[in-house]
Amino acid sequence: MQIPYIFDTHAHYDDSSFDCDRQEVLDRILKAGVRHFVDVSSEISSMGGILKILAERPEAYGTLGVHPSETHGLKESDFILIRAKIEEEPRIVAVGEIGLDYHYDGTDREEQKKWFSYQIELARSLKKPIVVHSRDAAEDTYRVLMDSGAEEVGGVIHCFSYSIEMAEKFVEMGFYIGIGGVVTFKNAKKLKEIARRIQLGRIVLETDCPYLAPAPHRGERNDSGYLPLIAEEIASLRDISVSEVYGAAWENAHALYGL
Repeated sequence: MQIPYIFDTHAHYDDSSFDCDRQEVLDRILKAGVRHFVDVSSEISSMGGILKILAERPEAYGTLGVHPSETHGLKESDFILIRAKIEEEPRIVAVGEIGLDYHYDGTDREEQKKWFSYQIELARSLKKPIVVHSRDAAEDTYRVLMDSGAEEVGGVIHCFSYSIEMAEKFVEMGFYIGIGGVVTFKNAKKLKEIARRIQLGRIVLETDCPYLAPAPHRGERNDSGYLPLIAEEIASLRDISVSEVYGAAWENAHALYGL
């Protein structure tokens, strides 16, 4: 069987769960066909680990930004270094992951919105797409994106968890829909519907590793080697070949990140 060309658009290989075998995992997934991955920032302290991966792995790209759950106590001056690193490192391809997370009560919602808008403006000034984290906050996410002119840069709604109607609204704004391991879960009815119905030209594959491993590996440490399980599920739902999913996702990932 020919080794596919696979692009993991959202991973966290800087996470401490990979400290014991990071290079071995990255060697293995490369041999399995994962030709590129994007290591996505979640907080300012993750910057060093991401830049180190970029220095060591030519197949890697990265993003820089602050996750909504990490926004408490942020200052505008915190973004001076982020801006500088994005400007000087061509393989930093997006601002993210940024957005809104209302699942937990630990971070003030107005504070989240403030820094979401601020980072969208940063992306616009840098002409970079954004990686959007949105959980239990569909309408507010859409409103902030609209009010902030996010359609100028586009990006991806990572780990999509809303309705097909909401997916279509984001796609109309020029965003891609990130589909990961959750699509393989038996109870993921909404995401399966989206994987079946949304235009193939707007789907990108992602793992969010080390989180959200697909079935039958749910609960295990995730990595990009499990992406074929996600592609196979999408192919089955759409009644198309897996190679069609790989091909579209490969092209979509390059378009998303301007590569």
